[in-house]
Amino acid sequence: MSIRAFFVLTLLLFSSSVLQIARCEPDHDAEVDSSEEGGDVGIVGEDVQDFGGGNFSPAQGVETVCVFPQNPGKLVAAGEESELLVGIKNDGDSSINVIAIQASVHLPYEHRYLIQNLSSQAFNNASVPPSAQATFPYIFGVSKFLQSGAYDLVGTIVYEIDQNPYQSTFYNGTIEVTEVGGMFSVESVFLFCLGIALLGLLWFWIRSQIQNLSKKTKRVAKVEVGTATTDGSMDEWLQGTAYTQSLSSKSKKKK
Repeated sequence: MSIRAFFVLTLLLFSSSVLQIARCEPDHDAEVDSSEEGGDVGIVGEDVQDFGGGNFSPAQGVETVCVFPQNPGKLVAAGEESELLVGIKNDGDSSINVIAIQASVHLPYEHRYLIQNLSSQAFNNASVPPSAQATFPYIFGVSKFLQSGAYDLVGTIVYEIDQNPYQSTFYNGTIEVTEVGGMFSVESVFLFCLGIALLGLLWFWIRSQIQNLSKKTKRVAKVEVGTATTDGSMDEWLQGTAYTQSLSSKSKKKK
């Protein structure tokens, strides 16, 4: 019975690890509404076109950089808004017309496996003249159903130079997705309860082994008890020896 219970608990532990790599569908409620005014740049969040299907190449003389403001650990809370800043530097001879910023979440050990396409953020009147640089904010939110853990975030910025489309990858690295509303996640609570159950099962097994061992030690071996008899043939062999003489002398003294 204990072996069967141990097998069931091991199967549950394996299933929890499988849930870690299960595909999480995008949550439309977690998408960021970026319809707020962005000054002269003009951030547009409604009816944003998906520019990722173009697979454009980066332009020469354009450099990009990414910064997570006040978030050096790159922690992203599931279901909540997160912000990063994209810096672009124009070392070319023509102006850059920034169109949009977009990103996606992938598995860290299988980068081809897409977890979630994050919302695209478009810009109006966002131009970077030659020998200049500019910074653009990007607000995004991962699905609230996404398991906590490490994931790969791939962010690209789409722009035009002389009416030719280009795109550059400003970030291709790891982020840490965390759960909101407490230090204990559902997975950690489940693993804790599973560990307690395994420890209890181990304690019952050790206790049963100790009880079986104590029962074996308490068993008393049966010993045959009888009366000692004197063999007459031995008396004949011992007659006339010092042994018989000592016995006779002792009997005389007792008398």
